[in-house]
Amino acid sequence: MMSGGFAAFIIGWVIIMVVLLSIGGFFMFRKFLKRLPKEDGKSDMDWEEYYLEKSKHMWGDKEKQLLEDLVSPVPELFRDIARQKIASKIGEVALKKNRKKITQDVIIEGYIIATPKRDHKFLIKTLEQKNIDLTPYQYLFHEQT
Repeated sequence: MMSGGFAAFIIGWVIIMVVLLSIGGFFMFRKFLKRLPKEDGKSDMDWEEYYLEKSKHMWGDKEKQLLEDLVSPVPELFRDIARQKIASKIGEVALKKNRKKITQDVIIEGYIIATPKRDHKFLIKTLEQKNIDLTPYQYLFHEQT
């Protein structure tokens, strides 16, 4: 016969395991969806890797440090993923504008585009702390859906 305390412990443990497995499964499923090819035959992650590879020679030390400063508010667990996503979007912007080097304006534009709309409040706060004028980028906040 099980005691009441032990039964409660087992039930609690089962609930915790189901919740943790559900959270892990959610993130694995999201990553799986990012790996699925789109109409052009490449997945979102393929495009991220493409833009990172094509633009990695364009980054200077000052620009890399700015990127690090911009992703620093992201929780450490997700920082590498955020850095890759933002850097690839910055690379995409630089390549589409035929830039030879990544500059602060390209970084800010890519950062705004890569950041989900729900996080724009934190994005604006971070850029204002760096004394970056957002006036030239206002149109980017209104373009995103």
